[in-house]
Amino acid sequence: MKSMYATGAAEQYRYRISPACDVGGQVTCNQPAECADPPGSHKFDVWRSPESPIAWEVIGWTCLTDADAGELGALTPGMVRSAFRRLQWPAAELSVQPPDGETLVNLDTNFFTTLTDASTQTVTLVGITVEIEATPQEYHWHFGDGVDQSTTSPGAAYPHLEITHAYLRKGEVGPSVDVVYGGRYRIGGSGGWTDIPGTLTVPGTAVGLTVLEARPQLVG
Repeated sequence: MKSMYATGAAEQYRYRISPACDVGGQVTCNQPAECADPPGSHKFDVWRSPESPIAWEVIGWTCLTDADAGELGALTPGMVRSAFRRLQWPAAELSVQPPDGETLVNLDTNFFTTLTDASTQTVTLVGITVEIEATPQEYHWHFGDGVDQSTTSPGAAYPHLEITHAYLRKGEVGPSVDVVYGGRYRIGGSGGWTDIPGTLTVPGTAVGLTVLEARPQLVG
């Protein structure tokens, strides 16, 4: 964390800040204290130590926004949340059964995706290494005919039919599935994980599907 210096009449001091709920002056914490003024700010302890010998002590606190804290070299949960949302995470690839892009009217068409594993990326924020993990939590299915469905299941391949849809009329449709990620992070690639508030939805690409109408025929 960035230190600040000030010279007094008798000795020189260095200063630093850390989130007010820290234990032992860590760079972040699980439940940062929020301030009402200014809006969106968090509470930070102000630490002071003589230049020599080093002996840190809390001498007060202040409320800082993400921008203000960043200028002082402090990491905030808001910075991590913004990084989580701007990073690119895998989109879900939709599988449809029957295969080959065709199905029948009134047939239970099966849908699933194999995107179930967590993805991890490492970023550097205000000089601090942060590991961010995104885990699929929910799936939003768009069947292409105006019908949507949300599930926590990724579906399954035949014969384990979990996510199915019957089309009522023939035509061309473009079904897709969006994946909803939950996030968490940790500092320096070790230690405990901290949940990131909210979720992030990554849209899926529509696949072409032709709905055919089968006509019964008598055969001799």
